[in-house]
Amino acid sequence: MIQIRPGSERGGSDSGWLDTRHTFSFDQYRDPRWMGFRSLRVINEDVIAPGGAFPMHPHRDMEIITYVLEGALAHKDNMGNGSIIHPGDGQRMSAGTGVRHSEANPSAKESVHLLQIWIAPDRKGHDPSYEQKPFSQSEKRGRFRLIASPDGTDGSVTIHQDAKLYATFAGRRRADQVQHRGRQVCLVADRQRFSRVEWTIAKAGRRSRHQRGAGSHHIRRRRLRSPTV
Repeated sequence: MIQIRPGSERGGSDSGWLDTRHTFSFDQYRDPRWMGFRSLRVINEDVIAPGGAFPMHPHRDMEIITYVLEGALAHKDNMGNGSIIHPGDGQRMSAGTGVRHSEANPSAKESVHLLQIWIAPDRKGHDPSYEQKPFSQSEKRGRFRLIASPDGTDGSVTIHQDAKLYATFAGRRRADQVQHRGRQVCLVADRQRFSRVEWTIAKAGRRSRHQRGAGSHHIRRRRLRSPTV
């Protein structure tokens, strides 16, 4: 089954310092049709104004991946980590038995645009941990680059769940990804970089074309491309 959801139908709000869009139910936005996608619980697209910040707050039993698209994000936590997350970096925080952290836009002039992704872990009670790695744009140009995985394959950050997270920058090219049989896929397009997303699904010898981001089942092959005009 292919389920298509235009980005304009997401929940969210604009509080001045934070313009946020929720793919799944989160905070004050609740829609019983959109509670998550298997272990994927949250995809929030956030734009934080200059000087804006999430103050120190707690998390527990969640794999939290932050992926910056534009700008820079300052991270601090009670594990002693303090870093700046740049565009293309993959940052993973396993909340486990409990962690507190803050996120802030350190710029006085530029907004920061990011995706925050929450994945439920394979069990409760993991030790809290932190990991951050850079992934260059050239690694993602025209191909899907593995960013997070359960075993750190290809230098990806490691998460406590049987799930994989990829990123791509298609530009005017086409990015192909072959998906393992029986796996399920959620495809999300950055609203500022793509005006159209297309993919091709090959299943049981039949092909069909769809547009504009989706969660989909049993995808064996997909193509992602941006428009040429």
